[in-house]
Amino acid sequence: MQWKALWAGAALGLAACATVPPPAAPAASVSADANRAFAAYTEALLEDFWAEFPEFAFYAGNYRHADRMTVPDAAKRERNRAFYQRHLARLNAFDAGALSDSHRVDLVLIRNRLESNLWAQETFRAWQWQPSSYNAGSSLGPVLAREYAPLDTRLRHFLAKLAHVPAYYRAAMQNIADPTLEHTELAVIQNRGALNLLGADLAGRVESSGLSADEKALFARRLADARSAIEGYVAFLENTLARLKAGPARSFRIGAELYEQKFRFDIQSGISAADLHRLAMAEKAKHHDAMEKLARQLWPKYLGSAPMPADRLAVIRAVLDELAKRHTTADKFESTIREQIPALEKFVREKDLLDQDPTRPLLVRTMPPYMQGSGAGASISAPGPFDATAATWYNVEPLDKLPAADAESFLREYNDWMLQILNIHEAIPGHYTQLMHANKSPSKIKTLFGNGAMIEGWAVFSELVMLEAGYGDHAPEMWLTWMKWNLRSVVNTIIDYEIQTRNMSRDAALDMMIREAFQQQKEATEKWRRASFTQVQLTSYFSGYAEIRALRERERARLGKDFTVKGFNNKFLSYGNAPVRYIAELMAKEARY
Repeated sequence: MQWKALWAGAALGLAACATVPPPAAPAASVSADANRAFAAYTEALLEDFWAEFPEFAFYAGNYRHADRMTVPDAAKRERNRAFYQRHLARLNAFDAGALSDSHRVDLVLIRNRLESNLWAQETFRAWQWQPSSYNAGSSLGPVLAREYAPLDTRLRHFLAKLAHVPAYYRAAMQNIADPTLEHTELAVIQNRGALNLLGADLAGRVESSGLSADEKALFARRLADARSAIEGYVAFLENTLARLKAGPARSFRIGAELYEQKFRFDIQSGISAADLHRLAMAEKAKHHDAMEKLARQLWPKYLGSAPMPADRLAVIRAVLDELAKRHTTADKFESTIREQIPALEKFVREKDLLDQDPTRPLLVRTMPPYMQGSGAGASISAPGPFDATAATWYNVEPLDKLPAADAESFLREYNDWMLQILNIHEAIPGHYTQLMHANKSPSKIKTLFGNGAMIEGWAVFSELVMLEAGYGDHAPEMWLTWMKWNLRSVVNTIIDYEIQTRNMSRDAALDMMIREAFQQQKEATEKWRRASFTQVQLTSYFSGYAEIRALRERERARLGKDFTVKGFNNKFLSYGNAPVRYIAELMAKEARY
């Protein structure tokens, strides 16, 4: 088990730098009346959210407004602004020192969400320059896919939404000013995908449904109007693309000032983006040290007596390239993922790593067309806490439309070793398991207004949990592959920061991903595209992982012989999607668990 020992201390220096949470309020100041009032306020707040943001309500599993579709016009932005300001004023009436620790964290999360949304609307203003913000498929698609009611009911909800699609796209075209080329290209891809929702399959379901003849006729008219609206938006985008390609076009890079502001709202770690970037640079070097030792150990097995290059990165790459030769095929990629899930469930159960719930279904599916093209080849769509027993979808982007060379490059990246780690990350005990636990949290605020760095950080951390428990029989190949995968999260942070704040070029980013992070060409190219569509999100993996690993080591030291892997994992996951810094604070209050 030399490979395990080689890695064991590599990240601890970074993890120790994770933010220490702010001090809690003195226990003597906590007021029962204040806590009752705050609990009542959170219930009222959520009711207001459902009415103001019906798509958010649907995501949460509240289907009361499932027939509504938000039209993103100026009047809606004015209502949003008033909503945020009204609730920020109500929050100011609460004395945080009088609240319990859990409610105080909820207050922080609500405030961050309100301030973040207000900042996004008033300062960041992506609604003006990201045409990909507008995609009716994201509102329409889940109504058909999520079986929250009989099909006829859902079709009537769909019918009601269709009435607003033309106004939706009229508002989108009125909003767009100075868009980026990259977000315009993505908008074309995804809105063309949205048209697939409104095709022959839907028409067939309507025709065979229990809707009345009048409803079916209305459905046909609204369907035609909606298709025309989407086609009109795509034509508008294509004309915009021609102009942007002729130049000049707005840069997708947001600059250091906006980046730091967005990082503070999105990551909530207590450190700056610049500080995290410095930590990631140091961590990259530690990965190379550990990977070099393991690659040298594996060299004779895979490359025999061939001379080792003087460049240690070339040594690592050569061994990883040998491992990459073992992979599934493009037509079996999705089915291979589906077949691996039971083995992960079994391993977690046998090693008693954390609680699972077999009553919460996980379904592997082809990623819907309106979601494709963003550069994320796989994702999880989980139900909300108010419909927690519904299925979680593991979305897999199809490979059938890729050129043969791109498909082979993709499959070499997600080879037989790497694909297992992808499934740990996305499914068990990664996103699917974590979000299932979050839905059982007693605090709906922590689940609904949670933190992406905690969610992504857990998925990365869960990979380490599995390998430490012996997943893959401690094969050195598995550990080296995991190191490569973990290095990806580190390099995500570096390139995202440098692309957005330092004008890192495409060539430089690809060079770092391919030469220093050992990625295949297709993976690196798609990550560049993703980095041009998003900002800050790519830092969430490393920042969250580092904080969780630091917390685990602190808890191991604090609890001593009372520490257990399952106990830590279950307790950590019981706090919904709260930022790690606040979970750390809450866990420290409990002597044992």
